Amino acid sequence: MSARSWLFVPGDSERKLAKGAASAADALILDLEDAVVPANLPAARGLVAAFLAAHPDRARQQVWVRINALASGLALHDLVAAVAAGPDGIVLPKAESAADVTALGHYLSALEVAAGRAEGATRIAVVATETPGALFTLGSYAEAGPRLAALTWGAEDLAAALGAASNRAEGGGYEFTYQLARSLCLAGAAAAGVAPIDTVFTDFRDHAGLEREARAARRAGFCGKLAIHPEQAAIINRAFTPDDAEVAHAARIVAAFAAAPSAGVVAIDGRMIDMPHLKQARRILAAAERAQGRPA
Repeated sequence: MSARSWLFVPGDSERKLAKGAASAADALILDLEDAVVPANLPAARGLVAAFLAAHPDRARQQVWVRINALASGLALHDLVAAVAAGPDGIVLPKAESAADVTALGHYLSALEVAAGRAEGATRIAVVATETPGALFTLGSYAEAGPRLAALTWGAEDLAAALGAASNRAEGGGYEFTYQLARSLCLAGAAAAGVAPIDTVFTDFRDHAGLEREARAARRAGFCGKLAIHPEQAAIINRAFTPDDAEVAHAARIVAAFAAAPSAGVVAIDGRMIDMPHLKQARRILAAAERAQGRPA
């Protein structure tokens, strides 16, 4: 799972689908949920299926589909339209626990077999904090199975469900409840061994604010961020790509341990470097390698 920027694109707009495909986003999320009113869903499903069929080469840009919630009565119709056309994965909103991933996996297996696709080919990314009850089950995703690829979190639907006037404090940062949701998502993803993806930055005109939030998310341990406007993708990509100084320092750490294979600790620039630093250095080098050849 190497996508840094995940761009939501309304599934009922040919113009926005084309703009998404031309953007720097590592992954598109063709949206059949919040961005599409129910009356437009039949047409949107057709557009999404056509877009997937027309973009079979995913080397530069993955293509995922956000379906409606499993409890909505709309999800199966979304899946029938999408799975046969071969998305990289399905984004599941308003999930309550890993049990929803298991249920979705059963649907996907049946549809993949019917479409002649390899069973298990369609991965799952979960929006894991959109309901109050979901905050208590983030640890369950460690048992979700091999289809699970990523966890992300949502502050907007959670605020609505809680009856909050805003999810932001007066200073601009998240209120405590949403900081908690973010941290639990990060920990849940780490426990499950999947990619933690930070939520959207809704002020799409505030590029500096987006960059600050994206860089803070990377420092915290997230490996990507959701986007709602094509211009946000390049900013997110830069924020989640290690710079030259980081790469050089990481390479020195790896080289130092390679030169002393029996050592548990090495000294670099007067600092003691141990195994957690080596693990992080390897992650930095892997992230830099994945970013090569992709838009900055």
